[in-house]
Amino acid sequence: MILIFLAFNSFANSKAQPLVANPFMGMWGLEIEGGGAGWLKVHEEQGFLDAELLWIGGSVVPVANVYLMDENTLVVTRTNQVKRSAERSHTITYTLEVKKVGDALLGTMSSPNRDGSGVSIKNFTGKRMPPMPDTPDLSKLKFEKPIKLFNGKDLSGWKLIDPKKANGFKVVDGTLMNDPVQPEDGEHISYGNIRTLQDFNDFNLKLEVMVPEGNNSGVYLRGLYEIQVVDSYGKELDSHNMGALYSRITPSEAAEKPAGEWQSFDITLVDRHVTVIFNGKKIIDNQPVWGPTGGAMSSDVLSPGPIYLQGDHGNVAYRNIVLTPIK
Repeated sequence: MILIFLAFNSFANSKAQPLVANPFMGMWGLEIEGGGAGWLKVHEEQGFLDAELLWIGGSVVPVANVYLMDENTLVVTRTNQVKRSAERSHTITYTLEVKKVGDALLGTMSSPNRDGSGVSIKNFTGKRMPPMPDTPDLSKLKFEKPIKLFNGKDLSGWKLIDPKKANGFKVVDGTLMNDPVQPEDGEHISYGNIRTLQDFNDFNLKLEVMVPEGNNSGVYLRGLYEIQVVDSYGKELDSHNMGALYSRITPSEAAEKPAGEWQSFDITLVDRHVTVIFNGKKIIDNQPVWGPTGGAMSSDVLSPGPIYLQGDHGNVAYRNIVLTPIK
């Protein structure tokens, strides 16, 4: 009886001990070796440690697992199902090992190579995301002189983000059209995204876009936040539909027109809050943007950046692109 009591008492005391403070709690912007940005949010959910991760491209997704290896090391795993054949699929595990060094993060992401031999490792650093400003009063905004970003004649004021890639954008009948044609025979062509030469802080952006059936593009605000451009007419509301802040904010209503029609955007970005008026309907109303979206050029949400247009996905046309800086 004494042994049982001592064991129970020891267990009770161990349960009563305070948990080790977790220095990783909160949101972090990640800069990844070789280019690319990410975002990590670590929090508690119903008494359990949990996290969401953005890694270079794609969506912000819940992680498979997250735990403290020790008081200064966080381990995060993310999984992906890969179908190798009609009969067999594999679960690929990506492992982040993150250390806290002062106010920053230092980490590695390791994953098996595609051919199954060896391990691919990427290093990254992280900084805590700055506090979110209060919701701005849009009625008090003051604007500077509008800037016409596209002259309707040529690509003056624009350049490829990656000069090693092909440029599928050209001017056709006064529109900025992307046509990433692939050869019927021969090597696949890798097309790139284009950006403005200028960088901007807060602004209002107006433009018109036409998306053919089944196609996809995107408009990036300050190179950080993608407003989705995709043929999603007739689909259920989703954070990956036309006008969404990609994988972060779902439109409040579906305002798309059928594929092949010209559609209008009126977008305001101020104090890290975004408003989207799409085809005359306000579908995102002054909502906070907690971090970059997939494809972001950086995770630095306080620095100015360009407008960039996705050219690596599919056919799309833009026109009447006008940006008005906010004072």
